[in-house]
Amino acid sequence: MDKVQELQVLIKELREKFEEKQKGLLSAAEFKEFETKVNERIDQLETMIKRPPISSESKGDKEPNNKKAAFFRFMREGKGALSPEEKKALVSDDTGQILIPEEIEAEIYRELPQISVVRGLATVRTTNSNRVRRRSLTEVQVGWGKLETGASLVESDMEPAEDYIYIEDLYGLTKIGEDELMDTDVALESIVVDSFSRAVAEAEDNAFIAGTGHSNGQPEGILNGNIVERVDAGQGGAISADDMLKLIYEVPAQYRQNGVFIVNSKTELALRLLKDANEQYLWQPSLQAGRPNTFAGYPIYNQEAVPDIPEAGNAGDVAIFGDIRAGYQIRDRMGLSVQRLVELYAESGLVGFKAHFRVGGGVVRPNAIRVLRVPSA
Repeated sequence: MDKVQELQVLIKELREKFEEKQKGLLSAAEFKEFETKVNERIDQLETMIKRPPISSESKGDKEPNNKKAAFFRFMREGKGALSPEEKKALVSDDTGQILIPEEIEAEIYRELPQISVVRGLATVRTTNSNRVRRRSLTEVQVGWGKLETGASLVESDMEPAEDYIYIEDLYGLTKIGEDELMDTDVALESIVVDSFSRAVAEAEDNAFIAGTGHSNGQPEGILNGNIVERVDAGQGGAISADDMLKLIYEVPAQYRQNGVFIVNSKTELALRLLKDANEQYLWQPSLQAGRPNTFAGYPIYNQEAVPDIPEAGNAGDVAIFGDIRAGYQIRDRMGLSVQRLVELYAESGLVGFKAHFRVGGGVVRPNAIRVLRVPSA
């Protein structure tokens, strides 16, 4: 009997039992017990019927699994232990390093925004190039009338320090225990995703805030140079509620509505004490798990690369506010490679893996963001 026929028989039996109950030939408890068992089996059958058939000859289904299986064996035993078929399933980059299978790479990039503050707030796109022209990202010319008649155009006033967002090399080292490597493929995949994403998240997040640019092999951070306009606080060595409100309203209205604060943890602690004219605290705790605290109604995020409030006599940037998604763009170049380093950590029972990420970042709309700067005096 196939699954469809079995399903039809079960439904018929359930109907007959219901009729018996209606005639008093079956108690309510007996019918309930029978109904529960039948419904469980019906659910199982319906799930199996709806499930698409698995073809062992389907190349599209087998290929990703073959790649992953070969990759996990490479992680456990090294490239020398692979069969010719497994070596063929793996893909190498132009330097000969093994590329992480696309499915696992996608999982890593899905995980990154959960632990990288700026990546979760900015615009993120992919590229196949080593650089992306920056001005073309945001330059839009507008004007009333027909363009072919020579109507005057309003040109963007954006003049970034460089014309391009460059893709930079970021290496992350993670060490995995030999016992963990011997775990199941599913467990090992989870370890790989978690280890590799955490290996690079902090480094890239710091660079998106304070990176010094392509000349130093880093993304261009929001605080780098004078690309983003500074708003001066009213006094040295401290910030006030007025300073923070001034920072908010220095951002144009179209970007303010999606504005967020980025400060470090010490600065947020200082902000918790600030009150408005009605003696109400401007900082408010999150009322929902996973959601940020707020200041003056705007979300506030912690990123420790934003400097502390400097002591009196010293100047420094202390807070970022604006529409980060509109103002900052991250570019990922796909193709994440990994190098196995077994000898370095063999005595510790560990195997090292050096992951190579390629990522760039830069401010594309300076007008969408402002930075609060505490003056020296």
